[in-house]
Amino acid sequence: MKYHRPLLNTLMARLREPRKFIQVIAGPRQVGKTTVATEIEEQLSEIAAYHSADDTVNYGSAWVDQIWESLRIRMALGQMTEAILIIDEIQKVRDWSITVKKNWDRDTREKRGIKLLLLGSSRLLLMDGLSESLFGRYELSYAGHWTLAEMRGAFGFSPEQYQWFGGYPGAASLINDELRFKEYIRNAIIEPTLTRDILMTAKIDKPALLRQLFEVGTAYSAQIMSYNRMLGQLQDAGNTTTLARYLKLLEQAGLLSGLNKYSGRKIETKGTIPKFQIHNTALLSALMTKRFEEAISDRANWGSIFESSVGTHLVDQVSRYANSALYYWRENDAEADYVVTYGKQILGIEVKSGDESISEKNAAKFRAKFPKARLILVGRYGISYDVFMNTELPNLFAL
Repeated sequence: MKYHRPLLNTLMARLREPRKFIQVIAGPRQVGKTTVATEIEEQLSEIAAYHSADDTVNYGSAWVDQIWESLRIRMALGQMTEAILIIDEIQKVRDWSITVKKNWDRDTREKRGIKLLLLGSSRLLLMDGLSESLFGRYELSYAGHWTLAEMRGAFGFSPEQYQWFGGYPGAASLINDELRFKEYIRNAIIEPTLTRDILMTAKIDKPALLRQLFEVGTAYSAQIMSYNRMLGQLQDAGNTTTLARYLKLLEQAGLLSGLNKYSGRKIETKGTIPKFQIHNTALLSALMTKRFEEAISDRANWGSIFESSVGTHLVDQVSRYANSALYYWRENDAEADYVVTYGKQILGIEVKSGDESISEKNAAKFRAKFPKARLILVGRYGISYDVFMNTELPNLFAL
């Protein structure tokens, strides 16, 4: 039986509603956005038209006008009262947002029932276009990396397999051939994101530095590293301002974040020493020479993989929920591996992969610093990994 992500049902329900909003799906590469779009086209084949700008870098606004007008003609000839236009990788079309606004507003004036579904793998480019021209006209759905529950339901992943192989559905069938798995992750995700997606998003003066930063940040996922120390790890010349900018671009591309230290005050949070956090642990394992059996038997180093996996869930959750953010906290010898905020709620999270619990000293310092916050443990003597990874962000505060 074919597995369907919950997002499919959400979008199907919205597309069956009376025409009101443009539906937009944003998310990183290889998480199934196109699969959801083609499933919608299959279910609504009589009224849906799917087009992709993924195969070219030269599509301009005239292409959007052309496919839109073709659908209008199809509607007129078939006496159709409604239709659905699906455009994949819309951010690759020059001036796409202006053209979409023009055609959408024309159909609104002429009371034509064309509903629109847009997809894109560059969230930054999408958001730039949406904010420029389409305020009030769209609903945004985030298609993130696959969760533990999804990888288990679709492919039978165990928690340990998920911690190592991550949440890319296209790579799931390759985990018994790890060399092939690693090649897929590098060639289908890492390379096109670094060499195409990010370069479309912003001007990159030092592509080699961007790549080195990604590799170093991935290797040091779940660790805190100053920008000056990063410069010592990198071969290409750069400065801290460039590194901070490149790290932000890697985050927007769905690869790697640099978490800020939580202080409770935004002015102090900015500019702190970052903590690297990978967005999908498959990116981490793909760049390692170890195989799954070797890695899991090395319990001393498995802890960082375990912690990185917990972090991927939190990165995904704050991407889905507005008014939320993810940090870390450290002060002298006390720390919280992660701090997540949601509205006015604050939750500190300690991650322990072995037979450890939160020290009373550590807990006391955190609570003294942030009296309104809670501190929880994810691990053997706290909330189980399985339960935590299957809990949505609003419910984390009730654990």
